[in-house]
Amino acid sequence: MTLSSVSVPPGTFTIGKTFGFEAGHRLAGLPAGHKCSRQHGHSYQIDVILTAMSLTEPGFVTDFGALAPFKEFLGNELDHRNLHEVLPFEPTSEHLAQYLAGWIVQNLQPQLPGRLLAVQVRETGRSWARFDVGDK
Repeated sequence: MTLSSVSVPPGTFTIGKTFGFEAGHRLAGLPAGHKCSRQHGHSYQIDVILTAMSLTEPGFVTDFGALAPFKEFLGNELDHRNLHEVLPFEPTSEHLAQYLAGWIVQNLQPQLPGRLLAVQVRETGRSWARFDVGDK
């Protein structure tokens, strides 16, 4: 068998890139005794997941460099902030994943060759929330 004799199956390509920021929040909608109703912080990790049926040259779903404006947005708007003071919603990981997906769709999607599949938000190494973008 030679390398050129491998036939490639049909399917989709998926890539991901992880971004991070530090922020605090409290969830005011919880009862006073709940630990998350008090001010606390997280080292957030955000996974942006993109998909495509075919690749652009030289063989990318999307060039990771095209996601640089998202990193800039996180750094300028969310890093070292109290999320409950800057976001227009209760800053749960679920809401944050949906909001960040919306930001990407609105600000980057028109220029990206790949389609945003999902955004995953991790508050800790053991807990996460994911928002899967629906087809229009």
